[in-house]
Amino acid sequence: LAMQKENHEAGNKFIGYVAMAKQLTGWRNGPDTPWLKDAPCHALQHALKHLERAYKNFFEKRADFPSFKRKGCGDTLRYPDPKQIKLDEAN
Repeated sequence: LAMQKENHEAGNKFIGYVAMAKQLTGWRNGPDTPWLKDAPCHALQHALKHLERAYKNFFEKRADFPSFKRKGCGDTLRYPDPKQIKLDEAN
């Protein structure tokens, strides 16, 4: 979101999902953000899709400009690959 905000304030065109997903690979392997390797890549990719949807809604006048949310308020996680997660249903 911070990168998109800087880009928008500079008057540049919105960075789409595909370009951001390519950057995500660099961030996951980068020395500044080693904690991203701990998170499942599908969940991070869906967060980028949610960000893209928020910007599209803003540009089409359906919502306010996207902003950072407070940690713990409405936190969600989408995990599209059921093979990578196991639930202990007995517990």
